[in-house]
Amino acid sequence: MTTKPAAPVTSRTRSVPRQSVAVAGGAAPETAVESRRRGNGRQPSLPDLLAQISGDAYEPIGRKIYRALRQAIFTGALAPGTPLSEKEVSEMCGISRQPVREAFIKLVEAGVLQVLPQRGSFVKKISARQVREGRFIREAIEVAVARKAAEVITPVQLAELDDNLRSQEVAAKAHDTTAFLTLDERFHYLIAKSIDCVAAWDAIQGIKAQMDRVRYLSLPDVSPLELMIEQHASIAAALRARDADGVEKSMRAHLREILTSLQPVADRNPDWFEMEASD
Repeated sequence: MTTKPAAPVTSRTRSVPRQSVAVAGGAAPETAVESRRRGNGRQPSLPDLLAQISGDAYEPIGRKIYRALRQAIFTGALAPGTPLSEKEVSEMCGISRQPVREAFIKLVEAGVLQVLPQRGSFVKKISARQVREGRFIREAIEVAVARKAAEVITPVQLAELDDNLRSQEVAAKAHDTTAFLTLDERFHYLIAKSIDCVAAWDAIQGIKAQMDRVRYLSLPDVSPLELMIEQHASIAAALRARDADGVEKSMRAHLREILTSLQPVADRNPDWFEMEASD
């Protein structure tokens, strides 16, 4: 019997699934490795996806399933090597397999799911190369967005950023990394919105999946929340000063933080990362 990759055994990764994805009855979801330790040859349990697919009633169900599975993968509730079944997901959600299949295709395109012929679909390990590539592309887009925002952002939009920063501080004091990362996402979204180019943020979503997985593993031990808030505040201050060069410098420094945290995170969680070819 082939053994699938086990979840890492650091304090950081043990806590992530429990604070990130709620399951029915309030119990903490099992990771793949915890399920295998119970034996009996049973597959790892899926998180309660029904609890994750509420929201806009007009949003297609396939997109909701995609977001729920993506979040479960990012937070570690679905560890690398965990098998995913279209049939199981569709039965849990009481829907046909077609929207689930569409969600699986998007996860494959995002680089977090792989389909092995005659074996099934499995959560992929993190590719450090794809993290670096995604960061490079994201920086190019977000720097251009930030420079434009320095010219056109309004006082009302600046106030929104300030409110967001205050909420980040509250989340940091509560040690709520999941809430913090949601606010982090919104901070960057608000900057794209300020130049009336949400499409730029949408484009980034498709290339930063591997980055987001590292970010979940890096907080708060490798990348302290206080440091992230300080970097966000520097971006907001440059926008308020209408300093395009300053906001570019701050945004580049913020987005390059993951290059500093990537290797320590990989060292702490080797089973979560693909082996890279030697030069």
